[in-house]
Amino acid sequence: MKARDVAGWSYWPAPAKLNLFLHITGRRPDGYHELQTVFRLLDWGDRIGLRLRQDNQVRRDGPSVPGVAEADDLVVRAAIALQRAANCGQGVDIRVEKKIPAGGGFGGGSSDAATVLVALNALWGTGLDEDALAALGLKLGADVPVFARGHSAWAEGVGEKLQPISLPKAWYVLVDPGIHVPTAELFHSQHLTRDAAPVKIADFASGTVLGNAFEPVLRRREPAIEATFQALSGIGRARLTGSGSGCFVEFTTRAAAEQALAKLPKELRAWVAAGVDRSPLLDALETTGIV
Repeated sequence: MKARDVAGWSYWPAPAKLNLFLHITGRRPDGYHELQTVFRLLDWGDRIGLRLRQDNQVRRDGPSVPGVAEADDLVVRAAIALQRAANCGQGVDIRVEKKIPAGGGFGGGSSDAATVLVALNALWGTGLDEDALAALGLKLGADVPVFARGHSAWAEGVGEKLQPISLPKAWYVLVDPGIHVPTAELFHSQHLTRDAAPVKIADFASGTVLGNAFEPVLRRREPAIEATFQALSGIGRARLTGSGSGCFVEFTTRAAAEQALAKLPKELRAWVAAGVDRSPLLDALETTGIV
């Protein structure tokens, strides 16, 4: 993170994530689905600009996602939720510099919201602890808590029951097929497996647990995603993240990932990112000395 610029903005990382596997193990009475997954944070993502205000206004400096009204924007909602929870009278201007593609399963909107919660908690001095920030985040979206806590994690429930996990160093070739299918539609698909047998962390660590419940649904439904899987099959085992459409292949070294990237068709939107166990946001906060 850079220090505040002459206009008063400070900038904070909002890292992307991958789901290294995703199983749906059941459905709750309230209609939400129970799942198991591993969230892997990445060293790549969006950047959030914050400029403090002396009034209590929360303003958005341009849309974070085109077509989303300011009042509905997750970053605005996150700031207001923090204000209310902490009874804070300060305000903020928010700017989102997007790199994470919307609707790709890389967690962009959730991460942006979490960065606003965590960074503003420090900048405003509101003093909420990690549990309180994660609880606020859960009200905004199921993926927000993992970003608010800032660690790669084993997840259960709707994604809010988190256990930090240490993962081997890895680099990923990521691909954005450019398809956005609403998650609600996917959950209603007759081809979705909703009753996978629960697994344990040891099963994942052994390498026997992979796969994503949404993969067969999306590959059947979207030719562009099937074409991406076919292209990636030439460099390794392709996987889907979240409810798609983002795809990835894992490598043990950056050099191997870069070499694989060079073999892909030029028309694919593909790039390399490293996996991290600890969020770059936490590192940035420590560097500033405000936490």
